[in-house]
Amino acid sequence: MTNKGTKSFWGALMVTAALLLTTASLSRAEQIAVDPALATYARVQGVNGNLNSIGSDTLNNLMTYWAEGFRKKYPSVNIQIEGKGSGTAPPALISGTAQLAPMSRPMKKEELEAFETRFGYKPTAIGVALDSLGVFVNKDNPLASLSLPQLDAIFSKTRKGGSAEISTWDEVGLKGAYAGKPISLYGRNSASGTYGYFKDHALFKGDFKDTVKEQPGSSAVVQAITEDKTGIGYSGIGYRTSGVKAIALAKKDGEKAYEPSYENVLDGKYPLGRMLFIYVAKAPSEKLPTLTEEFLKYVLSREGQEIVVKDGYLPLPAKVAAKSLATIK
Repeated sequence: MTNKGTKSFWGALMVTAALLLTTASLSRAEQIAVDPALATYARVQGVNGNLNSIGSDTLNNLMTYWAEGFRKKYPSVNIQIEGKGSGTAPPALISGTAQLAPMSRPMKKEELEAFETRFGYKPTAIGVALDSLGVFVNKDNPLASLSLPQLDAIFSKTRKGGSAEISTWDEVGLKGAYAGKPISLYGRNSASGTYGYFKDHALFKGDFKDTVKEQPGSSAVVQAITEDKTGIGYSGIGYRTSGVKAIALAKKDGEKAYEPSYENVLDGKYPLGRMLFIYVAKAPSEKLPTLTEEFLKYVLSREGQEIVVKDGYLPLPAKVAAKSLATIK
């Protein structure tokens, strides 16, 4: 599936979500239930061998949990997982050092072209889970919400969102102990798909300020904000801990802000909702190797999507999972 194809996942999601699931907000008290229409994974014979996964840090824990669950069904299977950022996925897939390339963003044009030059066909993108990219502040910070233009004014030196620069907490309405305090910025490095997604959608494709403290992984971003009461940063919602809170976001100044809940991601109200992918090299009219295919079937099964929920991410509705499965047949 190409970049154009990845958009069809989101379109299908928006159209069918209200009919597919009964949803609630991602509050601490909530437990999301997976779509009961998702298929149950059925173990098959002859699955063995090695799989390598190289790519997204956002998906690192999910890939590990999926691998653990899969190996319980197939003890002779060995799966190696490396999560240093989505930017590492395309080269690994192209070189053949990985059969699975998890990414928290679609491949870029130049990445697709490099793959096609090597193989003569485009890589296949399989949507495997949903994420609400969270904007986190310290748990003690009273800030409740921001608009995307405000977020851009905080993180970006180009400020394509049109707002004046924001560098202190009183400039977003905080008083008392936060008045006049500089905002500490935390983010990811350029190899991260989360970095790229945030740049494109929250910074309007602008440039980050030089003062953003780049962290090696999403957990490091969250940990830094936990220890810094003046901090703000971003990562996949699955990395949220009790030391931080995810604020509500509005698309424009003056509009209603929405929490990063399942319901708000499904209906498009939360502005930083996204699909998470695993890319594979699948030649047209050819089947994937059995081991790769069965792993992906497991990921898209009811059991696989229950793991998505346990890791703090958002499961696919059954019809969207079916579209993902169709791409590997």
